[in-house]
Amino acid sequence: MSDPFVGEIRMFAGNFAPRGWAFCNGQLIAISQNTALFSLLGTLYGGDGRTTFALPDLRGRTPIHAGQGAGLSDYPLGSRGGVEQVALTTEQLPAHS
Repeated sequence: MSDPFVGEIRMFAGNFAPRGWAFCNGQLIAISQNTALFSLLGTLYGGDGRTTFALPDLRGRTPIHAGQGAGLSDYPLGSRGGVEQVALTTEQLPAHS
């Protein structure tokens, strides 16, 4: 994968993580083997901060950017939102033909 940034998240349609990548499944990672990534994430997603830290857990989720848009809720880095299922009503559907 061409020149990724440390901490970059990419969507990948496979059942394995490419070399140098890891799934965002909340797994604990050794700080000693991933110092650059630990310097960015710290223990925001878990770990003891001495020997381990955790990756974000995006299972059943989709990533959203941290911050706040005009008229929208604020999402601090690492926050979670949404629900597993939503029942839409006809009023929530856009006009279409």
